[in-house]
Amino acid sequence: MIIYHISDIHIGSSYFVEEYGKNVIKIINKDNCDILAITGDLTHEGHYIEYKKVREYIGKIKSDVKLIIPGNHDSRNAGYLTFEETIGTRSKFIIKGNVAILGLDSSSPDIDDGHIGRENYPMIKRFFTDNDNKIKIIALHHHLIPIPKTGRERHIPVDAGDVLKLIKDLNINLVISGHKHVPFIWKLENTYFITAGTATTNRTRGNQKQSFNKIEITDKNIKVYFINTSTGSKEKVLDFNAK
Repeated sequence: MIIYHISDIHIGSSYFVEEYGKNVIKIINKDNCDILAITGDLTHEGHYIEYKKVREYIGKIKSDVKLIIPGNHDSRNAGYLTFEETIGTRSKFIIKGNVAILGLDSSSPDIDDGHIGRENYPMIKRFFTDNDNKIKIIALHHHLIPIPKTGRERHIPVDAGDVLKLIKDLNINLVISGHKHVPFIWKLENTYFITAGTATTNRTRGNQKQSFNKIEITDKNIKVYFINTSTGSKEKVLDFNAK
């Protein structure tokens, strides 16, 4: 099973780099992609014209299944409604092979802070309890744990503590997210929290390069790579067997 995880495309932004956008498509299409996961900020301001370009862009990426969730930029200007019209549901379940992924909308209209909502906890618990024998992955836009090199902490979901407790209780294997434009990995209990950098924009921090992630799953073994958008080179950053 191969999952490509990209985030923070920001189509419509002056920082978007056309060349990097083409490179992402080229790199993924040369490989086998079973699941494409995009964790938000597809657009820059949530406008309809941006979403039309996003839909065209995503359509060029070859993947058996696509899981796409909105970010805070996507929910601006009633973009949460346009997302549903042009992309699909804002939260999504995927079960493929031995992998169960739940994509959660952590955005709120015209607010940059994240929020999951206690009304969603029973649904999350039910989905992963029903698929307890699979590799369990949560995808969302906002980070649940602070990320280094991102300055003063902002925008973590307001209910992050309760969500982290739920993740621990359900023994989730991976939590993938974006938002901060910094690739990083934290481990908390038995869960790895993997953030993606920006794949296609110049809104990076320091001399960090544009990047996205590749996740390889074989039975219970999980490998994660950070991929340089410009060169296509990859760095293995994680290799473990899920419990």
